[in-house]
Amino acid sequence: MSWKISSSHTDYPQILVDESIFFTGNGYLGVRGNFEEGLPSGQKSIRGTYINAFHDSVPIPYGERHVGFPDTQQKLLNIIDAQTIELFFGAERFSIAEGEILSFERHLHLDKGFSERIIEWRSPSGKQIKLNFKRLVSFIDQEVFIQRVEIDSSDYSGPIRIVSTVNGDVANFVDTSDPRVASGHAKLLHVTHAEQSDSISFVECETTNTKLKTACAAVYSLEVPYTRKDYPAATAIQSEFSFDFTGKASFEKKSVFVDTLRHGENLQTSAFERQNKLAGKNFQSFLQEQTAYLEDFWKLSDVVILGDEAIQEGIRFNLFSLLQSTGRDRFSNISAKGLSGEGYEGHYFWDTEIYMFPVFLMTQPEIAKRLLLYRYSILDDARNHAKEMGHRKGALYPWRTISGSECSSYYPSGSAQYHISADIAYSFIQYYLVTEDLKFFKDYGAEVLFETARLWLETGHFDGDLFKIDAVTGPDEYTCIVNNNYYTNVMAKHNLKWAVMFYQLLQKLAPERLTRLCEKIGLTSEEVASWQKAAEQMYLPYDPVRKLNPQDDTFLQKAVWDLATTPKEEFPLLLHYHPLKIYRYQVCKQADTVLAHFLLEDEQSLETIRNSYHYYEKVTTHDSSLSTCIFSIMASKLGYKDKAYQYFIETARLDLDNTHGNTKDGLHMANMGGTWLSIVFGFAGLRIKEEGISFAPLLPGKWEGYRFLLHYRGRRLQLEKMTEQTVIKLMEGDRLSIKVYDQPYQLEKETPIII
Repeated sequence: MSWKISSSHTDYPQILVDESIFFTGNGYLGVRGNFEEGLPSGQKSIRGTYINAFHDSVPIPYGERHVGFPDTQQKLLNIIDAQTIELFFGAERFSIAEGEILSFERHLHLDKGFSERIIEWRSPSGKQIKLNFKRLVSFIDQEVFIQRVEIDSSDYSGPIRIVSTVNGDVANFVDTSDPRVASGHAKLLHVTHAEQSDSISFVECETTNTKLKTACAAVYSLEVPYTRKDYPAATAIQSEFSFDFTGKASFEKKSVFVDTLRHGENLQTSAFERQNKLAGKNFQSFLQEQTAYLEDFWKLSDVVILGDEAIQEGIRFNLFSLLQSTGRDRFSNISAKGLSGEGYEGHYFWDTEIYMFPVFLMTQPEIAKRLLLYRYSILDDARNHAKEMGHRKGALYPWRTISGSECSSYYPSGSAQYHISADIAYSFIQYYLVTEDLKFFKDYGAEVLFETARLWLETGHFDGDLFKIDAVTGPDEYTCIVNNNYYTNVMAKHNLKWAVMFYQLLQKLAPERLTRLCEKIGLTSEEVASWQKAAEQMYLPYDPVRKLNPQDDTFLQKAVWDLATTPKEEFPLLLHYHPLKIYRYQVCKQADTVLAHFLLEDEQSLETIRNSYHYYEKVTTHDSSLSTCIFSIMASKLGYKDKAYQYFIETARLDLDNTHGNTKDGLHMANMGGTWLSIVFGFAGLRIKEEGISFAPLLPGKWEGYRFLLHYRGRRLQLEKMTEQTVIKLMEGDRLSIKVYDQPYQLEKETPIII
C-alpha cells in the first residue's frame, strides 16, 4: 500500500488536484497527470509539460520604477503537449463525461516510477471496455516520456480509431485572483516547425524573447495490424491509427523532448538521433530500467514508519516527488513547485538550500553537489545583482530566479531578503561538513563563500563595538524592511566566520589555489580580517526582560495581531490584507527566529531558544507551507513530543490531502523536504557540526518505530528507533565517532550502538 499513491476520484475539483499529485518527472522533464483524452469542454484543467529551466523573459510593468528594479522576469513555460491520445470505438469517443464509468482508479507507483489510470467504461450504446493508460518519464533517458494504452473487452469487437496529437499551440495557466500564480503572459511559445518525417512526428517551438527552442519527436507502436494516416498542420501533427479490434490491443507513444540549453541549435537532428538510438526500447524496457533505478534510490533514501500507514505513504510520496523535480545540470535547480505545476512561475528560491538540499546531502550527495554547482554557475549573476543593488563588490543571489537574474518585482518581500546569500553559503558549508570534499571547495565553494561574505561588509556597518545590518527582510514575509533581523544577522555571522576559516584552511593546504582565487576576485588579507571582525562583533538582538531574541529591532514594539478573532476564511492573510496593514503588527507568516535557532542552535542558550519558541508560536499563522516543519523540529528539540507530532502531521500529507487548498498549482516541494527534516532532524535529533554528527531520538506516541539511512563522510549509517530502544548501525565504511543524547560513542561496522 505505501509504495503506491491511489485515487478513485472522478469529480472535477479533485481531478485538477490529481493532475499535480500524479505528475511524472525526472528532474529534466515533468508532465502533469492530465487525462490523455482531455476533459469535457468547460472543465478547468492545467494541462502541462515542463522542461526544468526552459523559460522566457517578460517585462515587469511598474507605475514607479526605481534604480535597481529588475526590468524583466523569467517564466517557466508550458511546452509542447504530447499527452493527447483519443480513442474511438466505432463512432463513439471515449470520455468520462459520456456513457457510464463502471470503475475508475489511478495509481502512482513509487517503487517502479510510473503512473496508470484503469477504467471500466460502458459507452452510450452499451459497449463495455476496460482501458489502462500507463505513463513514465525516464530517469535513465532524461528526454523520454512514454505512454502505453491497453484496451480490453469481452463483449466488443469492431473498428477502433486511435488519434494521437503532438501539439505546439499551447499556453500557460493564469489566475488573476492569486498572487502565487502568474496572471499574464500566457502565450510565449510559438511553433517554428512541424513535420511528419517517415514515422516520426516532429514539432519545434521558440520562446518570444529569450529565443530558446524546444522540440518533441514522437513515434508509435501498435501490436495489431493497422492503417495509419498523418495530418500535419502548422502547429501540430495528428496521427490516426485504425484497426479491427478483437478483444485485446495495446498502443505505445514514445516522445522525446529536447531544448537548446542542453542539446544545441539543431534540435531536429538531436531528437531524431535519440529516437533512433531508442528504437528497440518499449514501455516494458523503460519500466525495467526505472524499477532498477528506484530500487537503488530507495535503498539509500527510504524512511520507514511503523504503525502509521498514512504517514508512511506521505513521506515516500514526498521523497519521490522531490526526486522527480530535482535538476541535475548547471542550468537547473528545484523550483517551488518542482515540475508538477506552474505556481511561482517555476522560480528557484532559498527553499532549495534550507528545505530540500539536506535531503539529498544526507542520502544522495552527488545530486546535492549538482544543486550547488547550479548556484556556482550563476555566481556572476549574483555579483552583478549586488552591483545593481548599490554594492561595490560581493555576491547577492537573486531572491527568485531561473537563469540567474532577479525576478522579484516586489522588493520588500523579495530582493530585500538578503539572507538568501547566507542560506546558499550555509548549504556549501553543510556539504563540506558532510562530505569533507576539499577539492570541491577549492574549485567552487571557497569562491562562493568569499563573495557572499563580502556582501555583508557592503550591507552592514559598524556601530561602536557592534556590526549591524539594516533594511533587510528575514524569512518572515509579514515583516519587511527591518533593521537587524535576527535570522539574517546570525546567518551572516556564520557566513563570515566560515569564509575566514576556509581562507585559513586554503592557506595551509592549497596556497597556490588560494593565490589564484584571490587574484581573480581581488581579495586581500585585510578584507578577510574585516570579515573576522564583523563576525565577532555581529549584533544579535536580545531582550533581557523576555529572555528571547527579538525578530528585529522593532518587532516587539508593535501591536499583536489578534489571530484568535480573525475569521478562518481570511487566512492566508496575504490574500485579504494590504501588506502595510500586516507589516504594522506582530504577526509572522512562518518560522523566522525559530528557524535560526534550528540552523544555528549553538548561538543561544537553551533557555533563550525555549522562550523564543513559545513567544513566536503565539504570533505565527503558518500561512507558508515552510513553517510547521520547523516548529515541529524545534518542539522535538525542546522535548514537546506531542506538539512536535501535531506540527509534523500538518506537513506530511499537505499535498495528498490538499490542506492548503492550492495543490492544483503544483506540489509544495519545500514542505516535502521539510517532512523529511521533521523526522531526521526533529524526531531523530540529527545535528551536523564541525566536530561531527549527533542524535537525540524520540518516538512519536502514535508510532511503533521508524528507521532511515544516512550518508556521512563516506559512511552509510542506519538509525532505527523503536519503543524500547534505539539502534544505530554502520552499514558501510570505517569506524565513526558520534554522539547520542550528548554521550560519545564509537560506531563500528560489526558492533551497532544499542541504547
